Amino acid sequence: MSDKKIIFFDIDGTLLDDDKKMPLTAEKAVFALKEQGHEVAIATGRAPFMFKEIREQLEIDSYVSCNGQYVVLRGEVVATTPLNREALQAMTDLALTHNHALVYMDHLNMKANIPNDELVEKWVQALKAKISVGYDPLYFQGRDIYQTLLMCTEEEEPFYEAVFKAFDFVRWHPSSVDVVPHAGSKAKGIREITSRLGIAEENQYAFGDGLNDVEMLMAVHNSVAMGNGCDEAKAAAKMVTKRADEDGILYGLQKLGLLS
Repeated sequence: MSDKKIIFFDIDGTLLDDDKKMPLTAEKAVFALKEQGHEVAIATGRAPFMFKEIREQLEIDSYVSCNGQYVVLRGEVVATTPLNREALQAMTDLALTHNHALVYMDHLNMKANIPNDELVEKWVQALKAKISVGYDPLYFQGRDIYQTLLMCTEEEEPFYEAVFKAFDFVRWHPSSVDVVPHAGSKAKGIREITSRLGIAEENQYAFGDGLNDVEMLMAVHNSVAMGNGCDEAKAAAKMVTKRADEDGILYGLQKLGLLS
């Protein structure tokens, strides 16, 4: 096993604050870690095309994306776990009867099955990113889809959970829930990277804030929840740092002894 350390960072609410801005201290911290010879990677619910600018800004080419379903190590795709196509077709058919839109996401693009859906527009606005969702109700056919967004309320979600055992549902927004393969998570994607690099558990670190970070924060030996994180993330982590907009990344790394 290598003595090298690896640090995984979530994006929204972790590297980026609530205004989707990256504090300068967070950017400098990433480069300081790399200068010390550590591996730095991203672990996010976003698909690769949704954080290309961030990867370029931080000069990071290893990442766990789509909540663990599309994993890249040093620019090379090392693991993919697409959604079951038959189950996705069935969920599409059922969702349409309830007028619940879906957004199908692969590594290159995302398309909605209902045009100009109000909840889809709200989700895009919440991201505050330079992205748009096109319309293609058949986008999921004949290609691998790594994550789907289902536009429904928290009250409506258990109905889908009961029917579709091939999927896990992870809510991150009042009107949207992430749909991923059953047992798929950032933690599983992280294991794909750490096993290939031969990095010991005690040298693995992760920062996150949301419900989709809980498995990661429970699984990674040195886990840190952001001060702005949800209660579940804080309970799962070994340590809680300050908020993202209060230099939480730098503060957490200092508390861990990785930066001075």
